[in-house]
Amino acid sequence: MSRPEPTTGTAPTGARGTGLGAAGAAVTLAGVLVNGLAYLVPVLAARRLDPAGLSALATALGLVAIAAVPGLGLQLAVAVHHARHGSSDTRRLTAVTAAVSAAALILATPLLVTALDLPVEVPALLAVTTAAVVLSSRSLGELQGSQRFLRLAAAMALLAAGRYGGVIAGLLLGAGLTGALTAGALTAALTPVVLARIARTADRPTGTPRLTVAQVTAGCGATLAMLVVSYADLLLARQLLPPSGSGAYAVGTVLSKGALWAPQVAAVLALPRLARGDRRSRTVALAVTGGCGLVLVLASTLAGGLAFRLAGGPDYTHLGRYAPVFAAVGGLYAVTFVLLNDRLAAGVRWPAAPLWVGTAGLVTVAAITRPRTVSDLLLLALGTALVTTVLMALPARRARSA
Repeated sequence: MSRPEPTTGTAPTGARGTGLGAAGAAVTLAGVLVNGLAYLVPVLAARRLDPAGLSALATALGLVAIAAVPGLGLQLAVAVHHARHGSSDTRRLTAVTAAVSAAALILATPLLVTALDLPVEVPALLAVTTAAVVLSSRSLGELQGSQRFLRLAAAMALLAAGRYGGVIAGLLLGAGLTGALTAGALTAALTPVVLARIARTADRPTGTPRLTVAQVTAGCGATLAMLVVSYADLLLARQLLPPSGSGAYAVGTVLSKGALWAPQVAAVLALPRLARGDRRSRTVALAVTGGCGLVLVLASTLAGGLAFRLAGGPDYTHLGRYAPVFAAVGGLYAVTFVLLNDRLAAGVRWPAAPLWVGTAGLVTVAAITRPRTVSDLLLLALGTALVTTVLMALPARRARSA
Protein backbone atom coordinates (compact mmCIF):
# COMPACT_ATOMS: atom_id res chain seq x y z
CA MET A 1 0.00 0.00 0.00
CA SER A 2 1.42 3.35 -1.01
CA ARG A 3 1.67 6.11 1.55
CA PRO A 4 0.25 9.57 0.76
CA GLU A 5 2.68 12.43 0.76
CA PRO A 6 2.47 14.34 4.08
CA THR A 7 1.14 17.84 4.07
CA THR A 8 3.72 20.43 4.96
CA GLY A 9 3.79 21.23 8.65
CA THR A 10 1.76 18.26 9.85
CA ALA A 11 2.72 14.89 11.26
CA PRO A 12 6.40 14.70 10.38
CA THR A 13 7.07 17.94 12.24
CA GLY A 14 6.19 16.37 15.56
CA ALA A 15 7.97 13.17 14.67
CA ARG A 16 11.22 14.99 13.93
CA GLY A 17 10.97 17.01 17.12
CA THR A 18 10.79 13.99 19.37
CA GLY A 19 11.85 10.39 18.86
CA LEU A 20 9.39 7.58 19.28
CA GLY A 21 11.11 6.53 22.50
CA ALA A 22 10.62 9.91 24.15
CA ALA A 23 7.12 10.20 22.71
CA GLY A 24 6.16 6.78 23.98
CA ALA A 25 7.60 7.49 27.41
CA ALA A 26 5.75 10.81 27.66
CA VAL A 27 2.41 9.39 26.56
CA THR A 28 2.92 6.38 28.82
CA LEU A 29 3.55 8.59 31.83
CA ALA A 30 0.50 10.67 30.96
CA GLY A 31 -1.53 7.50 30.60
CA VAL A 32 -0.30 6.29 33.98
CA LEU A 33 -1.43 9.57 35.51
CA VAL A 34 -4.81 9.39 33.76
CA ASN A 35 -5.38 5.81 34.85
CA GLY A 36 -3.98 6.51 38.30
CA LEU A 37 -6.44 9.33 38.92
CA ALA A 38 -9.30 7.29 37.47
CA TYR A 39 -8.21 4.39 39.71
CA LEU A 40 -7.93 6.63 42.77
CA VAL A 41 -11.56 7.76 42.55
CA PRO A 42 -13.17 4.35 43.25
CA VAL A 43 -10.38 3.51 45.71
CA LEU A 44 -11.26 6.59 47.77
CA ALA A 45 -14.97 6.06 47.24
CA ALA A 46 -14.71 2.52 48.60
CA ARG A 47 -13.40 4.03 51.82
CA ARG A 48 -15.55 7.17 51.98
CA LEU A 49 -18.92 5.93 50.70
CA ASP A 50 -21.18 3.04 51.60
CA PRO A 51 -21.60 0.21 49.04
CA ALA A 52 -24.66 1.86 47.49
CA GLY A 53 -22.82 5.18 47.13
CA LEU A 54 -19.75 3.43 45.72
CA SER A 55 -21.85 1.68 43.10
CA ALA A 56 -23.63 4.94 42.25
CA LEU A 57 -20.33 6.79 41.76
CA ALA A 58 -18.92 3.99 39.61
CA THR A 59 -22.12 4.06 37.55
CA ALA A 60 -21.88 7.86 37.20
CA LEU A 61 -18.29 7.62 35.96
CA GLY A 62 -19.36 4.93 33.53
CA LEU A 63 -22.14 7.17 32.23
CA VAL A 64 -19.66 10.00 31.63
CA ALA A 65 -17.38 7.61 29.78
CA ILE A 66 -20.28 6.55 27.56
CA ALA A 67 -21.75 10.05 27.08
CA ALA A 68 -18.29 11.44 26.22
CA VAL A 69 -17.84 8.84 23.47
CA PRO A 70 -18.57 11.47 20.79
CA GLY A 71 -15.47 13.22 22.11
CA LEU A 72 -13.40 10.09 21.53
CA GLY A 73 -14.90 9.76 18.08
CA LEU A 74 -14.12 13.41 17.42
CA GLN A 75 -10.54 12.93 18.60
CA LEU A 76 -10.06 9.92 16.33
CA ALA A 77 -11.61 11.68 13.34
CA VAL A 78 -9.54 14.84 13.88
CA ALA A 79 -6.34 12.82 14.36
CA VAL A 80 -6.84 10.73 11.20
CA HIS A 81 -7.86 13.79 9.17
CA HIS A 82 -4.91 15.82 10.45
CA ALA A 83 -2.47 12.99 9.74
CA ARG A 84 -3.65 12.83 6.14
CA HIS A 85 -4.39 16.47 5.29
CA GLY A 86 -3.13 18.83 7.99
CA SER A 87 -5.07 21.41 10.01
CA SER A 88 -8.67 22.40 9.36
CA ASP A 89 -11.24 24.44 11.28
CA THR A 90 -13.32 22.07 13.40
CA ARG A 91 -14.55 24.47 16.09
CA ARG A 92 -18.19 24.56 15.04
CA LEU A 93 -18.36 20.78 14.62
CA THR A 94 -16.77 20.38 18.06
CA ALA A 95 -19.27 22.73 19.73
CA VAL A 96 -22.22 20.89 18.19
CA THR A 97 -20.80 17.53 19.28
CA ALA A 98 -20.34 18.74 22.86
CA ALA A 99 -23.85 20.20 23.01
CA VAL A 100 -25.45 17.00 21.72
CA SER A 101 -23.48 14.87 24.21
CA ALA A 102 -24.46 17.00 27.20
CA ALA A 103 -28.09 17.30 26.10
CA ALA A 104 -28.41 13.52 25.88
CA LEU A 105 -27.68 13.21 29.60
CA ILE A 106 -30.09 15.99 30.50
CA LEU A 107 -32.90 14.45 28.45
CA ALA A 108 -32.21 11.02 29.93
CA THR A 109 -32.52 12.26 33.52
CA PRO A 110 -35.88 10.57 34.29
CA LEU A 111 -34.64 7.25 32.94
CA LEU A 112 -31.30 7.43 34.76
CA VAL A 113 -32.90 8.38 38.07
CA THR A 114 -35.48 5.62 37.83
CA ALA A 115 -33.49 2.77 36.30
CA LEU A 116 -30.14 3.36 38.00
CA ASP A 117 -31.39 4.88 41.27
CA LEU A 118 -29.25 8.02 40.95
CA PRO A 119 -29.96 11.38 42.67
CA VAL A 120 -31.90 13.70 40.38
CA GLU A 121 -29.12 16.31 40.24
CA VAL A 122 -26.42 13.88 39.12
CA PRO A 123 -27.21 13.82 35.35
CA ALA A 124 -26.87 17.63 35.11
CA LEU A 125 -23.47 17.49 36.82
CA LEU A 126 -22.39 14.70 34.52
CA ALA A 127 -23.52 16.77 31.52
CA VAL A 128 -21.12 19.60 32.46
CA THR A 129 -18.21 17.17 32.78
CA THR A 130 -19.14 15.48 29.51
CA ALA A 131 -19.26 18.76 27.58
CA ALA A 132 -15.83 19.73 28.89
CA VAL A 133 -14.33 16.37 27.90
CA VAL A 134 -15.77 16.57 24.36
CA LEU A 135 -14.56 20.14 23.84
CA SER A 136 -11.08 19.08 24.96
CA SER A 137 -11.04 16.14 22.55
CA ARG A 138 -10.55 18.40 19.53
CA SER A 139 -7.23 19.60 20.91
CA LEU A 140 -6.14 16.06 21.71
CA GLY A 141 -6.95 14.98 18.16
CA GLU A 142 -4.93 17.80 16.62
CA LEU A 143 -1.93 16.99 18.78
CA GLN A 144 -2.18 13.26 18.08
CA GLY A 145 -2.65 13.65 14.34
CA SER A 146 0.33 15.99 14.04
CA GLN A 147 2.41 13.64 16.24
CA ARG A 148 3.20 16.35 18.79
CA PHE A 149 3.25 13.66 21.41
CA LEU A 150 4.97 15.60 24.20
CA ARG A 151 2.26 18.24 24.08
CA LEU A 152 -0.34 15.50 23.75
CA ALA A 153 0.99 13.94 26.95
CA ALA A 154 0.73 17.27 28.78
CA ALA A 155 -2.80 17.78 27.48
CA MET A 156 -3.86 14.28 28.56
CA ALA A 157 -2.52 14.93 32.06
CA LEU A 158 -4.28 18.27 32.36
CA LEU A 159 -7.58 16.83 31.16
CA ALA A 160 -7.32 13.99 33.68
CA ALA A 161 -6.57 16.46 36.47
CA GLY A 162 -9.63 18.51 35.53
CA ARG A 163 -11.88 15.50 35.09
CA TYR A 164 -10.95 13.61 38.26
CA GLY A 165 -9.21 16.16 40.48
CA GLY A 166 -12.39 17.77 41.73
CA VAL A 167 -14.03 14.41 42.42
CA ILE A 168 -11.00 13.28 44.41
CA ALA A 169 -10.96 16.52 46.40
CA GLY A 170 -14.67 16.19 47.12
CA LEU A 171 -14.24 12.65 48.41
CA LEU A 172 -11.28 13.63 50.58
CA LEU A 173 -13.32 16.49 52.07
CA GLY A 174 -16.24 14.16 52.80
CA ALA A 175 -18.60 15.95 50.41
CA GLY A 176 -20.45 12.76 49.51
CA LEU A 177 -21.57 11.62 46.06
CA THR A 178 -23.22 14.85 44.91
CA GLY A 179 -20.55 17.12 46.37
CA ALA A 180 -17.73 15.17 44.75
CA LEU A 181 -19.43 15.21 41.34
CA THR A 182 -20.08 18.95 41.67
CA ALA A 183 -16.42 19.63 42.35
CA GLY A 184 -15.49 17.41 39.43
CA ALA A 185 -17.79 19.32 37.06
CA LEU A 186 -16.26 22.65 38.11
CA THR A 187 -12.66 21.56 37.56
CA ALA A 188 -13.49 19.81 34.27
CA ALA A 189 -15.08 23.00 32.91
CA LEU A 190 -11.72 24.80 33.14
CA THR A 191 -9.79 22.41 30.88
CA PRO A 192 -10.94 23.10 27.27
CA VAL A 193 -9.49 26.62 27.09
CA VAL A 194 -6.14 25.50 28.50
CA LEU A 195 -5.89 22.58 26.07
CA ALA A 196 -6.79 24.80 23.11
CA ARG A 197 -3.78 26.99 23.89
CA ILE A 198 -1.50 23.96 24.08
CA ALA A 199 -2.69 22.69 20.69
CA ARG A 200 -2.58 26.08 18.98
CA THR A 201 -0.40 26.33 15.88
CA ALA A 202 0.26 29.07 13.34
CA ASP A 203 0.15 26.54 10.50
CA ARG A 204 -3.22 26.83 8.73
CA PRO A 205 -2.71 25.43 5.20
CA THR A 206 -5.17 26.53 2.54
CA GLY A 207 -7.10 24.08 0.41
CA THR A 208 -7.29 21.46 3.19
CA PRO A 209 -10.39 19.21 2.90
CA ARG A 210 -12.80 19.89 5.73
CA LEU A 211 -13.59 17.33 8.37
CA THR A 212 -17.13 16.13 7.74
CA VAL A 213 -19.99 15.14 10.00
CA ALA A 214 -19.89 11.66 8.47
CA GLN A 215 -16.28 11.17 9.56
CA VAL A 216 -17.04 12.24 13.11
CA THR A 217 -20.18 10.12 13.15
CA ALA A 218 -18.19 7.05 12.08
CA GLY A 219 -15.69 7.61 14.89
CA CYS A 220 -18.46 8.25 17.41
CA GLY A 221 -20.37 5.12 16.46
CA ALA A 222 -17.31 2.92 16.72
CA THR A 223 -16.07 4.29 20.04
CA LEU A 224 -19.60 4.25 21.44
CA ALA A 225 -19.79 0.54 20.67
CA MET A 226 -16.38 -0.02 22.28
CA LEU A 227 -17.25 1.67 25.53
CA VAL A 228 -20.80 0.34 25.73
CA VAL A 229 -19.62 -3.26 25.42
CA SER A 230 -16.82 -2.72 27.95
CA TYR A 231 -19.06 -0.97 30.51
CA ALA A 232 -22.23 -2.99 29.97
CA ASP A 233 -21.38 -5.50 32.69
CA LEU A 234 -20.95 -2.69 35.26
CA LEU A 235 -24.35 -1.25 34.39
CA LEU A 236 -25.91 -4.72 34.52
CA ALA A 237 -24.32 -5.27 37.94
CA ARG A 238 -26.06 -2.12 39.18
CA GLN A 239 -29.42 -3.51 38.07
CA LEU A 240 -29.11 -7.26 38.70
CA LEU A 241 -26.88 -7.67 41.76
CA PRO A 242 -27.69 -6.74 45.36
CA PRO A 243 -25.93 -3.60 46.71
CA SER A 244 -23.06 -5.58 48.24
CA GLY A 245 -22.57 -7.52 45.01
CA SER A 246 -22.74 -4.46 42.76
CA GLY A 247 -20.24 -2.67 45.00
CA ALA A 248 -17.87 -5.63 44.83
CA TYR A 249 -18.27 -5.81 41.06
CA ALA A 250 -17.51 -2.07 40.81
CA VAL A 251 -14.21 -2.68 42.63
CA GLY A 252 -13.39 -5.54 40.25
CA THR A 253 -13.99 -3.38 37.19
CA VAL A 254 -11.15 -1.14 38.38
CA LEU A 255 -8.87 -4.02 37.35
CA SER A 256 -10.69 -4.45 34.04
CA LYS A 257 -10.39 -0.79 33.16
CA GLY A 258 -6.73 -0.77 34.18
CA ALA A 259 -6.03 -3.68 31.82
CA LEU A 260 -8.05 -1.95 29.11
CA TRP A 261 -6.35 1.44 29.22
CA ALA A 262 -2.83 0.64 30.44
CA PRO A 263 -1.44 -0.36 27.01
CA GLN A 264 -3.25 2.34 25.01
CA VAL A 265 0.00 4.18 24.32
CA ALA A 266 0.54 1.69 21.50
CA ALA A 267 -2.75 2.66 19.85
CA VAL A 268 -2.10 6.38 20.38
CA LEU A 269 1.30 6.29 18.68
CA ALA A 270 0.15 3.98 15.90
CA LEU A 271 -2.98 5.84 14.79
CA PRO A 272 -1.33 8.57 12.64
CA ARG A 273 0.73 5.89 10.89
CA LEU A 274 -2.29 3.64 10.44
CA ALA A 275 -3.99 6.57 8.70
CA ARG A 276 -1.13 6.51 6.20
CA GLY A 277 -1.39 2.75 5.60
CA ASP A 278 1.54 1.55 7.74
CA ARG A 279 0.78 -2.13 8.39
CA ARG A 280 3.80 -2.65 10.63
CA SER A 281 2.36 -0.20 13.15
CA ARG A 282 -0.72 -2.41 13.46
CA THR A 283 1.36 -5.51 14.14
CA VAL A 284 3.50 -3.77 16.74
CA ALA A 285 0.49 -2.20 18.48
CA LEU A 286 -1.28 -5.57 18.72
CA ALA A 287 1.83 -7.30 20.03
CA VAL A 288 2.45 -4.67 22.71
CA THR A 289 -1.19 -4.59 23.78
CA GLY A 290 -1.57 -8.37 23.91
CA GLY A 291 1.70 -8.78 25.82
CA CYS A 292 0.66 -6.17 28.36
CA GLY A 293 -2.65 -7.97 28.88
CA LEU A 294 -0.92 -11.30 29.51
CA VAL A 295 1.40 -9.72 32.06
CA LEU A 296 -1.51 -8.15 33.93
CA VAL A 297 -3.47 -11.40 33.99
CA LEU A 298 -0.44 -13.24 35.35
CA ALA A 299 0.16 -10.57 37.98
CA SER A 300 -3.50 -10.71 39.02
CA THR A 301 -3.28 -14.49 39.31
CA LEU A 302 -0.31 -14.25 41.65
CA ALA A 303 -1.56 -11.31 43.71
CA GLY A 304 -5.33 -11.15 43.26
CA GLY A 305 -6.08 -10.54 46.92
CA LEU A 306 -3.61 -7.68 47.06
CA ALA A 307 -5.10 -6.19 43.88
CA PHE A 308 -8.60 -6.15 45.38
CA ARG A 309 -7.27 -4.83 48.67
CA LEU A 310 -5.60 -1.92 46.88
CA ALA A 311 -8.67 -1.30 44.74
CA GLY A 312 -11.32 -1.44 47.44
CA GLY A 313 -9.80 -1.98 50.85
CA PRO A 314 -9.61 -4.98 53.19
CA ASP A 315 -13.34 -5.70 52.91
CA TYR A 316 -12.84 -6.87 49.32
CA THR A 317 -9.67 -8.96 49.70
CA HIS A 318 -11.63 -12.22 49.69
CA LEU A 319 -12.60 -11.56 46.05
CA GLY A 320 -9.01 -11.90 44.89
CA ARG A 321 -9.74 -15.16 43.04
CA TYR A 322 -11.71 -13.12 40.51
CA ALA A 323 -8.86 -10.69 39.79
CA PRO A 324 -7.34 -12.53 36.79
CA VAL A 325 -10.77 -12.85 35.17
CA PHE A 326 -11.43 -9.12 35.51
CA ALA A 327 -7.96 -8.44 34.09
CA ALA A 328 -8.58 -10.85 31.19
CA VAL A 329 -11.80 -9.03 30.28
CA GLY A 330 -9.94 -5.71 30.13
CA GLY A 331 -7.00 -7.20 28.23
CA LEU A 332 -9.26 -8.64 25.54
CA TYR A 333 -11.04 -5.34 25.06
CA ALA A 334 -7.67 -3.56 24.82
CA VAL A 335 -6.82 -5.73 21.80
CA THR A 336 -10.26 -5.02 20.38
CA PHE A 337 -9.64 -1.29 20.74
CA VAL A 338 -6.46 -1.50 18.65
CA LEU A 339 -8.35 -3.43 15.96
CA LEU A 340 -11.09 -0.81 16.04
CA ASN A 341 -8.61 2.03 15.52
CA ASP A 342 -7.04 0.15 12.65
CA ARG A 343 -10.37 -0.33 10.90
CA LEU A 344 -11.34 3.31 11.42
CA ALA A 345 -8.02 4.49 10.00
CA ALA A 346 -8.49 2.19 7.00
CA GLY A 347 -11.99 3.53 6.33
CA VAL A 348 -13.71 0.16 6.78
CA ARG A 349 -17.49 0.34 6.58
CA TRP A 350 -19.37 -0.61 9.76
CA PRO A 351 -16.18 -1.18 11.76
CA ALA A 352 -17.94 -1.75 15.08
CA ALA A 353 -20.59 -4.28 14.02
CA PRO A 354 -19.00 -7.12 16.08
CA LEU A 355 -19.05 -4.92 19.18
CA TRP A 356 -22.77 -4.30 18.89
CA VAL A 357 -23.30 -8.02 18.39
CA GLY A 358 -21.34 -8.69 21.59
CA THR A 359 -23.31 -6.10 23.55
CA ALA A 360 -26.63 -7.49 22.35
CA GLY A 361 -25.53 -11.00 23.26
CA LEU A 362 -24.46 -9.99 26.77
CA VAL A 363 -27.68 -8.13 27.51
CA THR A 364 -29.83 -10.92 26.08
CA VAL A 365 -28.13 -13.70 28.03
CA ALA A 366 -28.15 -11.61 31.23
CA ALA A 367 -31.87 -10.91 30.80
CA ILE A 368 -32.57 -14.62 30.41
CA THR A 369 -30.30 -16.02 33.13
CA ARG A 370 -30.64 -13.09 35.61
CA PRO A 371 -27.23 -13.59 37.32
CA ARG A 372 -27.29 -12.75 41.01
CA THR A 373 -23.65 -13.24 41.96
CA VAL A 374 -20.37 -11.60 40.98
CA SER A 375 -19.01 -14.85 39.53
CA ASP A 376 -22.04 -15.49 37.31
CA LEU A 377 -22.02 -12.01 35.78
CA LEU A 378 -18.23 -12.06 35.44
CA LEU A 379 -18.33 -15.27 33.40
CA LEU A 380 -20.83 -13.67 31.05
CA ALA A 381 -18.55 -10.64 30.69
CA LEU A 382 -15.51 -12.82 29.94
CA GLY A 383 -17.39 -14.83 27.32
CA THR A 384 -18.61 -11.64 25.67
CA ALA A 385 -15.10 -10.15 25.57
CA LEU A 386 -13.63 -13.31 24.05
CA VAL A 387 -16.29 -13.69 21.36
CA THR A 388 -16.20 -9.98 20.52
CA THR A 389 -12.42 -9.97 20.11
CA VAL A 390 -12.51 -12.96 17.78
CA LEU A 391 -15.32 -11.47 15.70
CA MET A 392 -13.43 -8.18 15.49
CA ALA A 393 -10.14 -9.77 14.45
CA LEU A 394 -11.47 -11.85 11.56
CA PRO A 395 -13.09 -9.10 9.44
CA ALA A 396 -10.24 -6.70 10.28
CA ARG A 397 -7.73 -9.21 8.89
CA ARG A 398 -9.75 -9.74 5.73
CA ALA A 399 -10.15 -5.98 5.23
CA ARG A 400 -6.41 -5.37 5.55
CA SER A 401 -5.63 -8.22 3.17
CA ALA A 402 -8.01 -6.74 0.63
